[in-house]
This record gives sequence, structure tokens and C-alpha cells, in this order.
Amino acid sequence: MARQQDRFRPPSRPPKTLTNRPAVRTASALTAAALAAAPGLTAASSASADSENGGATLTVAASQPVDSLSPFLAQRLISTSIHRLAYDYLTNYDPETNEPIPGLAESWETSEGGLTWTYTIREDATWSDGEPVTAEDAAWTYTTMMEDEGAATANGNFVANFESVEAVDATTLRIELEEPQATMLALDIPIVPEHIWKDVEDFSTFDNGDFPIVGSGPFVITGHEPNQSITLKANEDYWREPPKFDRLVFRYMPEQDAQVEALRAGEVSFVGGLTPAQADALKETENVTVNTADGKRFQGFTVNPGARTRDGEGFGDGHPALEDRVLRRAIMRAVDKDEIVESVYGGYAQAAGGYIPARYDTYHWTPGDSRRLSFDPEAANRMLDEAGYERGDDGVRVSPAGDRLKLRMHVHNDRPDYVAMGKLLVERLADIGIEVVNRTVDPGVLSDALYSGEYDLIFTGWTVNPDPDYVLGIHTCGALPEEPGTMRSDSYFCDRDYDRLYEKQLAAYDDRGARAEAVAEMQRILYEQAVVNVLTYADTLEAYRSDQIASIQVQPDPGGNIWGQDGHWSWSSAVPADSRASAAAGASPWAMAGTGAAVLVAIGGGVYLLRRRAATAEDRE
Repeated sequence: MARQQDRFRPPSRPPKTLTNRPAVRTASALTAAALAAAPGLTAASSASADSENGGATLTVAASQPVDSLSPFLAQRLISTSIHRLAYDYLTNYDPETNEPIPGLAESWETSEGGLTWTYTIREDATWSDGEPVTAEDAAWTYTTMMEDEGAATANGNFVANFESVEAVDATTLRIELEEPQATMLALDIPIVPEHIWKDVEDFSTFDNGDFPIVGSGPFVITGHEPNQSITLKANEDYWREPPKFDRLVFRYMPEQDAQVEALRAGEVSFVGGLTPAQADALKETENVTVNTADGKRFQGFTVNPGARTRDGEGFGDGHPALEDRVLRRAIMRAVDKDEIVESVYGGYAQAAGGYIPARYDTYHWTPGDSRRLSFDPEAANRMLDEAGYERGDDGVRVSPAGDRLKLRMHVHNDRPDYVAMGKLLVERLADIGIEVVNRTVDPGVLSDALYSGEYDLIFTGWTVNPDPDYVLGIHTCGALPEEPGTMRSDSYFCDRDYDRLYEKQLAAYDDRGARAEAVAEMQRILYEQAVVNVLTYADTLEAYRSDQIASIQVQPDPGGNIWGQDGHWSWSSAVPADSRASAAAGASPWAMAGTGAAVLVAIGGGVYLLRRRAATAEDRE
């Protein structure tokens, strides 16, 4: 098949605004009231020109620091989102439909059998230093990932099945595969310039910090203050229409309330990840628009079924009773997902079924009534009684092997929704005779517990791309660690039937229906094994200053999100409210400090492994 060049330019339009949803509970209301009453928040500062630099600046409050500026290493959502702005990919995703569209490749064709893919690289794309983008750059990027383990850190799964990559000429790229691969139009790999990267000696440590960073996207990365901010400027030579804002600043603000205060004060243009209380409070704020969208992220927890390496060597100290599927399924029957939706998210969420969020209707799966582990504590108690888990004098059960059911649960202390869910799980599992030690901890501590296998229950969540391959791949047996501390998953799940289905869906490059069936079966296995347990698909709640941003693209459109898009559409399409609109640009680090934002001290160098660990347990693309 072949597709012709599509000089696509997404429309800029106001996103849908927050609609009425069920009221949040008392605690949320109190939070909202507190926000509304905070000093200095009732009168947002007006937009003003950036007198120092000139032009319009859009500032985004970011809750994560950047883990790496190297596209070969970056795994956090903040970092991959920035790379989508600074680098082009072979293909992109339509902002309205999420379907693949041309990127650096303006067209493509595949051979019968799907083993050879030939892409035509557009001739009008240039690097930000003026050099042309060619097929050689794409071939070098992919080949380097195939040959160098360090370069494959973040996205190596995309090229694991590549037999060879060749630049036939400056505009023709040919990829030969070992087996058909369904993700050939969803290769989420930033293409890097060979003439800049060819002399790098160690891709596992190179952090790409020579500013301005040469890229090919709509923005150019011009500066980075670790754990404080990262700055980009518009690429006026971008082959699509250049951005309307001259600069884009991502400012690290770990405290969500501080982000909201900064938005109300006009010191930032956009905040994401709002709680229901914050969103409801901001609805009443002048010059602030709240956007809500179906979530592309799920929230849940994994159970430690016995940590082990790929070779089967066990490690860690997970509770031995959790190897029993009956116990794991009983735990799920004790959890009321509808209660979580209402009491934690105030109705701004959906109770989850399968692993893929409901917004991706092609691959979303919902268990039928006969398979559903619906909330039923009486049934859960019967399951445990029949399996020989007897209650002790204090009501806590003991396993048939004599182990007290006292489980450690690790919860992120920086996620209010996770903290609230953790408290609910403590109560609900007590109802079936399971004692839970709630360890609400720093994400780094949580990651260490995960990688060492020293946990029982651990909270997790993933942002899911339109193509589900990546998040499905992290639960294959191949994702188990070669040695403790090297896993790329958030569970120690391994099931050979699941692996066979994974290969089947990956090979279904020309039959979406067959692929969807395989993906549904994979989700059924995950659900029934109850090692990877999805609780909710929380709505995306975010807000922006409408006196700074006149319009901005959502994805999908209508009803989609602004932050964390698959593509650069939100920030490349954003239109300043007027020529003076650059309020956030003028906010100095000192001004930001005045909002109460806490800036974390740099953790220190030599943290490659830590980055990988943290990224796996935090917000990832």
C-alpha cells in the first residue's frame, strides 16, 4: 500500500470545556474552598510582553523533572513530550483521530508479506542548523539502536525485529524485518541527526546537553536548568507551519497546589494533572479554561507473584501466599472500583475493565459477566475460606502454609489519588481478613522496592499510546530482568500464552481485526491472573489561561487532552491571546518561588540506573 504526501496542519480551536460532573465529596470541596480563598489568587495578572527576550512565551507547569535530553535514554513523559517537539518521527498521529499520518516520511509502501517497508523521506525537512534531513539520518538512528544496547534503552523494542535498515538514497529508507510487525506506522522513535551524533562514544551516558540542541521539530531546545526548567524556541524553518508562540518553557513545580496558584496568578499558562477539587475551583476563575478529556492513562496496582529473573532465579521477599491466584483474585473481588471513581475522583474517571483505556475503542476490552471480578466481599471471603485461608483470633487470615496475610503496599506520596486509593484498599482488604501495611513513600523509594522485589502490592499507572504494543510488551517474559534491578516492567508477570498472543498481534500488520482479537485475549489473561490490576481510567483534567492562549489543539478532537499528546499539536498549534501574551515568560525563577513552588535540589550525577528505575514506576509515555 502507499499513501501520498499529506501536508497536514491541525486546526486550532478551543477545546471542550469542563462539563458538569458529580460533585466531589467534602474533602475535595474543602480543598477547593481553600484554593479559592488563597491570598493573591482572585486577580490573575494580565499578560505582558517578555521585555528581555521579546515575543510570546507559553509556560507549562511540569510536575516531573526531565530524566534525560537524549532521545535514546529519555523515558519520562515530560522528556518524551519535549522530544516530540524537538524531533520529527517517521510518522505521526492525527490530532483528531489518532490514526497514523505522514511525518518525516511523506509516503510508504510495504511488500507482500510485510517484511520490507520502504519510506519516502520528504525533501523539505531540515535540521535546525540548516543541514537537510535525509534517509541516512533515519537509517543511522535505527541501526545504532539495533547495534548499541545503550542506544536501545528507551525504545529498543521498536527495532528488535529489524533485520536491516538501509538508506537507498537521500529520500528512500528501506527496512527489512525478520517477522511482520504491526507497529511500522507507529515507530515512536525520534530521528536524530547523524552528523551530530556519529561521534558519541557512549550512548548510555551521553545526555545531549549542547545548546541549542540540533533537531528537526517545530521547536528547538535552547536551555535546561536541571530540576527547574527547560526552554525551547520556535523553529521558524519547520516544514509544517511554524509555531505561533516564540518560546515554550516547561517549569518544574512538583507541588500541584503551587501550580494552580501560579496559573491563577498568571505566572504559568497551563497546568495539567488537576484533582477534581482543583478543576472545579478553577472553573470559577476568570480567564481560566478547564479542559476535561477521557483518560489515556490507567491507574492500578501490581501484585508481587514472586520476583524472578529471566532465568528463573528468585529474589526479593514478596509474600509467598501471593503466588496463589485464588488469593490474588480474592483481593480484586474485595476492591470496589465504583467507590474509587466516586470518592477519589469525584466521578471524573471510569471504573476499569481491561488494560487498555476505554478511549481506544479498537483495543479496549471489558470482561463479560462470567469473567468479571466484581466487587463482592462475601464471595471473596468464601474463596479464601475454601482455599484454606483461616482467620486468626484477631481476624487476620493465615495461609495454608501458615503465613499471616500481612501485606506491604507501596503507594506514591506525590499522587493524591494514589494516596486516597491506598487508604481505601487498606479498609477493603481488612474486610476479607488481610492486614495491609500502607507504605506511602517517595517514588524513588517505591522504585527501589519494585526493582529489588521487596514489596507485596505496589501502585502503578501508564500512559497508553494509540498503538498498544509498548504497554503490552512490558508484560512479556522477555521483560523480566536479566538480573535484579534491570527490568523494564512494573510486575514480574510471565505467561507463555500471553507471549504467543503478543507475537500474534505484532505480526498482524494488515489485519486490525485479528490484532484486536489477540490484544483482547492478552488483556483477558492479565485480568484473570490478577497480577496486573487496573482500577480506573481517570479523566484528564487540565487548565490554561485563556487570556494568554486564544486557542489550542486537543487530541482526539473533539473531547481530547492537551498535555501528553501523541504528537506536538497542542503546543505547536497554540495561538497567543494577543501580541502581548507572554505572561509566563516574564515570571522569573524568583517570582515562581514566590508562589510557594518548591524546587527540588538536584539529586546528583551518575544516576543512569536510578533514572530507569524511577521512570518505570512514574508517569511514562
